[in-house]
Amino acid sequence: MLQRGTAKKVTIFVNEDTRHHLASLSEAILTFLFHRGVSGATATRAMAGFGAHHAMHTTKIEALTEHLPIRIEFIESAARVDELMPTLYDMVTDGIIEVQDTQVVKVANRERPAPPQGPHAESKGAARLMRIYMGESDRWQDEPLFEAIVKRLRLMDIAGATVYRGILGYGAKGHTHKSGRLPFSHDLPVMISVVDSAEKLGRALAEIESMMQDGIIVLSDVEVIRFIHGGPLTENSNANGETGETPSAAL
Repeated sequence: MLQRGTAKKVTIFVNEDTRHHLASLSEAILTFLFHRGVSGATATRAMAGFGAHHAMHTTKIEALTEHLPIRIEFIESAARVDELMPTLYDMVTDGIIEVQDTQVVKVANRERPAPPQGPHAESKGAARLMRIYMGESDRWQDEPLFEAIVKRLRLMDIAGATVYRGILGYGAKGHTHKSGRLPFSHDLPVMISVVDSAEKLGRALAEIESMMQDGIIVLSDVEVIRFIHGGPLTENSNANGETGETPSAAL
């Protein structure tokens, strides 16, 4: 299984109509990687391109679609790439193979079986609620501002955030925005709601303020009643699922 740390990224460019025995070359490469236990590989079909033969191929003209480029990409350890490369080198008789050094930051597997769960637990405590108001068209470094803020909150280990898209509203400028097939429907109001400890939201507030050119941020003290799905049963849990520990009021 692919591990976090240094690795190699392999990118292979071939033509869609290039054959390998009785199958297309791109399918043969994916099949080979699958049977050799590669962690994962992706093949994407380009919309247009040209290669060493300097002939343009595009989906816009049917006669030029037969040679469209296929990009196959996978990431593995350097040792595994060294094992696979001789066969890949022989298979790709017309195309390009590129190998780059890369860094695996996170490896996630959602298909892991869930451990046995204990009973539900209830945890109460003081916390803070932060609401962030902005327009849907607001941007931050070439992406929607609300998406950028949610990403930043996640990197800061904030417990959770929810984005709400309004159907009608107006702001300080007095402009009304309404959903529908109207010119102003692209700038509907957006609100991000975040609940966490006062300390963590205080750190997040400084980051978010620097990202916003227009909008409102509101903070409120709240009392949290948090119903938690029971955690994995452990040897220290008794028959009722209790561990003898006092639930923490912090989120």
